[in-house]
Amino acid sequence: MHYQIQVPNAQPAGMVEVLSPYDGKRAGSVETIDSAGAGQALENMTAVFNDRRQWLPPYERMAILERAVRLVQARSESLIDIAIAEGGKPCLDTEIELSRAIDSIKCCIDCIRTERGSEIPMQLTPASMNRLAFTHRAPIGPVVAISAFNHPLNLIVHQAGPAIASGCPVIIKPARETPLSAFALADIFHEAGLPKAWCQPVVVEDLAVAEQLVTDKRVAFFSFIGSAAVGWRLRSKLAPGTRCALEHGGVAPVIIAEDANLDKLLPLLAKGGFYHAGQVCVSVQRVYAHRAIARTVAERLAILAEAMITGDPASAKTDIGPLIRHSEVDRIESWVNEALQEKATLMTGGKRLSDSLYSPTVLLNPSEHSKVSQKEIFGPLICVYEYEAIDDAINRANALPYAFQAAIATQNIDTALYAYTHLAASTILVNDHTAFRVDWMPFAGLRESGYGTGGIPYTYRDMQIEKMAIFHSMAL
Repeated sequence: MHYQIQVPNAQPAGMVEVLSPYDGKRAGSVETIDSAGAGQALENMTAVFNDRRQWLPPYERMAILERAVRLVQARSESLIDIAIAEGGKPCLDTEIELSRAIDSIKCCIDCIRTERGSEIPMQLTPASMNRLAFTHRAPIGPVVAISAFNHPLNLIVHQAGPAIASGCPVIIKPARETPLSAFALADIFHEAGLPKAWCQPVVVEDLAVAEQLVTDKRVAFFSFIGSAAVGWRLRSKLAPGTRCALEHGGVAPVIIAEDANLDKLLPLLAKGGFYHAGQVCVSVQRVYAHRAIARTVAERLAILAEAMITGDPASAKTDIGPLIRHSEVDRIESWVNEALQEKATLMTGGKRLSDSLYSPTVLLNPSEHSKVSQKEIFGPLICVYEYEAIDDAINRANALPYAFQAAIATQNIDTALYAYTHLAASTILVNDHTAFRVDWMPFAGLRESGYGTGGIPYTYRDMQIEKMAIFHSMAL
């Protein structure tokens, strides 16, 4: 599978070979753009946005997205194969991701149908007499979106979909490891009737070209999903007036009270921690269990981990697939070994299975100073810590400069509400794992975990402005 450059009037600068993270087999290739290509892509989308005669009316945007849904459904098998080959997420989870991507496009259609402006009250003071005011939603302008590797289908829809729905032309730069899904989806949008200049997927020759795209003064909105170091640095370089949303990672905490129903909870935590080999921004990482049950929690999580099959993501039997790069296996191996040297107890796992696979691992009571306790692991590792009083667990959960989704497990409503009130997170899940998400809900990293709010309706609003009209008439 080979994708040519998707920037009208630009020439390819080179080519990227896309390899499977599991076995290194070739998954496909994509042509890249250089600085000149980036300039052409920016010119293309600025030209169509500035010519309001080329704007797509809402009914046409809806029709394009409705046709795109049908095309994605018709090509679901091919899209799943592409995503597995380049990203390594196990087959069953990739099938779920595709279903979510389809629903996400439908959410974009719903936004066009339901989101609207509002009347602004007038005649409340003598100065506002004889006036009528209302707002109308209008596209904010050209969008540049940079996406992550871990959900190569659904994340692209979360960024390109709202841009198309809101009437904004978009340049989408997928992760270099997983560009094939983005190009396949862009092809579908184009086949559904979207002019090419309104959605241009690109793979860049180097990071300087990506920065050129993001920091150009013609960009109205910047959408970023990826590492905090890159996201915050790019935000600091945005042109004056460019708005943005950043979605980074977390070090998701779960507090388990002594009265928690472990039979129901622990399978959820195992799934939430080991799903996609832990390469999820809200993956279960830090589990604070009351000291009366902490070892039991760790032992039972270890049993669940040992029952999971790690291997070929194309197999329907596989629970845990590869890490995206071999260097990530090296990093996780190093962090686990460091934690063990610092007196953590290994309950299961703790070893690499191949260049691309690391065993699902459970640690009991790592040092609070270990990297596994301080940083986002982004690997198949769950750490369990003992606590005596819930305030201690909450303070430790809140101690890091990250805040995204957190969870409390208890059968006591007062305990649940107390944790909800005091945990530093944008979402508190009760008797559930931290990796739960549906695509229409708000999804927001706080502190160093992000800026702004994701989720289809929220991104749609970010990519629009409320433009106000005020009528002054003595007839009013």
